[in-house]
Amino acid sequence: MDAPPVKLSELLRHPDDLDKIPTLKLEFTRKKAAIDSQLRGGLRDQLETTQAGMNGITDGQKTIQAIRDEMMKIDTLCSESQNMIKDFASINLVSQAHRNFGAVEAMVENLQTFNDRLNRIETMLREDEEDKETMPNLLRVHYELTQLRNIRDDAMEQILRADDPSLQSTLEDYFSRLDDAIDWFDEHVGLIALNMINLLIADNNSLVVRLAIIVEAEEKSDQRVEALQEALKDHKEMATRFQSITDGAKKVRGYKDKFLKAIAVNCEGQFAEVREEFLGDPTGLEKMMKWFFNDLNAVRQGMVTLMPKKWKIFKTYGDIYHQHMHDFLVGMIDDPESSSANTLEIINWPEKYYKKMKKLGFQENELKPHVIDNREQELVKDFRQLIIKFLDEWIERIFAQERRDFADRNVEGSNLDTDEYGYFRTRNLVDMWRMLREQVDAAGNSQRADVAEGVIDAMFLRLRGRQQSFQQMLEEEGARYEADRESELDGFQALQDWLIATANDQIACIDDNEEEGRFAYLTNFKQKFEPLVTPQYMERADNEINLLRDSYLDFSTWCLTKFAKLVIAVDFMSVMPTFFTARWYETTTMKQMIITFEEYVGDYQQVLHHSLVDVFIQIFADELLAQYLMCVRNKGAKFRRTEPFQDKIFNDVSTAFEYFRSLPNPDLSNDITQSWRVTENFLELLTVPKDAIPDVFQAFKTKYWDLQITWVEAVLRSRDDFERSMLNSVKAKAAQMDVVRGPETVMGRVK
Repeated sequence: MDAPPVKLSELLRHPDDLDKIPTLKLEFTRKKAAIDSQLRGGLRDQLETTQAGMNGITDGQKTIQAIRDEMMKIDTLCSESQNMIKDFASINLVSQAHRNFGAVEAMVENLQTFNDRLNRIETMLREDEEDKETMPNLLRVHYELTQLRNIRDDAMEQILRADDPSLQSTLEDYFSRLDDAIDWFDEHVGLIALNMINLLIADNNSLVVRLAIIVEAEEKSDQRVEALQEALKDHKEMATRFQSITDGAKKVRGYKDKFLKAIAVNCEGQFAEVREEFLGDPTGLEKMMKWFFNDLNAVRQGMVTLMPKKWKIFKTYGDIYHQHMHDFLVGMIDDPESSSANTLEIINWPEKYYKKMKKLGFQENELKPHVIDNREQELVKDFRQLIIKFLDEWIERIFAQERRDFADRNVEGSNLDTDEYGYFRTRNLVDMWRMLREQVDAAGNSQRADVAEGVIDAMFLRLRGRQQSFQQMLEEEGARYEADRESELDGFQALQDWLIATANDQIACIDDNEEEGRFAYLTNFKQKFEPLVTPQYMERADNEINLLRDSYLDFSTWCLTKFAKLVIAVDFMSVMPTFFTARWYETTTMKQMIITFEEYVGDYQQVLHHSLVDVFIQIFADELLAQYLMCVRNKGAKFRRTEPFQDKIFNDVSTAFEYFRSLPNPDLSNDITQSWRVTENFLELLTVPKDAIPDVFQAFKTKYWDLQITWVEAVLRSRDDFERSMLNSVKAKAAQMDVVRGPETVMGRVK
């Protein structure tokens, strides 16, 4: 069976997912074709069953009509014969008197010998009771009991016709012992019926055959009684004429039904034992069901030749056993004492069950109803949801602990750990990945790819959700400091530590070292679930893994960026508003910031993952540059021709370059200094003549495609010679340009 249907809203979450539509269309077309095929097969089976039933009804009606016609012919012959024979009335009267006399004489003899015959039956029953393995008198007892039962039925029928209640009571008392003998005999028959399989295994075929003879004889008797009763319904008057000359039983005794009931009871008893064992050991269902297939195999090999062919005893056993298997499994599914482990074993049982039944000769479409009512997908979904429920509970519990740790970071220190390299790490990342592996194991225990795939899909969603929740938590806390709503900076350094630890966590998830044979959490996670899923799913999973890998990198970068922004918002809060104002010329603000910058790098480079140190410096430098350029929006920012702003800007940039060029990584140093050379374009906008501004802007925009016109306007307005025509000329030039977009530049951050 295919996996359960997935909503389109879950399949098409991102714009890129639109590329999957042709594949999804082919998959849904295939699933629809498979379902249509199943429906056609089911409809064909139902039509065949219905047609067979209609044919059976038609044949039965024809048989009944034929019996009616024959009885009418006999009645007609009887009526005509009375007119053909002279003195028929006298002959008939004498004949009836003779028959009645003979019947009375036989009845008297039967009543006189009844108790003696019953005593002999009881003696034989007692002998059989002492020798239950062979029961040598079984057939004789049945024959004698049948005779006595017929005698009793005939006598009771005569009394009913006589309409004498007193005599009826006397006869009932007289025949009361017979019921005890019948019950005793039925106990023997029931004992044999309940132990048919054991008798076959013990090679006691004689007893099995004798039971079959008894049941077959009783079945024929019941059919005759039922036919007479059916005839009485439609032709009461005519049938009554023949009732008096009909020997044998007058009531249905139901030995065939009792025989089938004994098979069912024996099977039911064994399933009751399996239930208790299965509840205690959910993993051993196949071993516990060994008796089931052994019984059917014994019937196929040993019983078929011992029973009447018309009984189709092997199919009869198969149908009874299959129904009880169905009832047992469905009962276990709905049993409140049943665990998820029991359900899991049941989910995987139908495939094994039908395979074994096929070896015995039963086709799956012949076994009705389906052994678990086609509830595999429902159970798979329930089991999958159970794992996902535990997954959600664990993730929520872990994140709740992380929120508490984060809230108490200043009370209990940083609430962080360090790994073997001395890098800051949060406390719960290891627990989270261990929990994920455990849930993957739980899904793998199902031995079903659809369960594992559904759980892995849920894990991908939860991992992305965890990142978003963690980022939101850090964002909300950082916003309190950025908005200057904190009168004191309690917890600020701990927040910075958490940002560094969180950035390290993201790298730990993806930092593989194949040379050392060390793989990160995400790679280990992939290796864990890969053997449990299909190759088709793995193609999609690889894409999810790559997206997660990218998101870990993005989140790590976000943490470092947030760190830099917080430093600027908090540590540089008092000095940033002085840039490009009159106070700027009197301070060494840039020198102070670079010193602070250097101190932060020195403090955190030992506890920051080695691969992030250069990234951290690059982000810090770019953020400082962006904030520096945006200081043109400071209140009071003005560049007057009479003031040495060019020298001051050059001094600021030189101070920054002095530090950047001292970095141990020359490539990083070069990248940062190249980024800071954007200040040359900034200075050009401030110093060139008015008529050259459009050309300067064009060159600036060509080099930095994401240069924003609003910032350029702020720069121009900060010139002491600003005129509206300067801004208009820049806007006109911007309208004429055909800008080629490329990678984001530092000017994309400058608002």
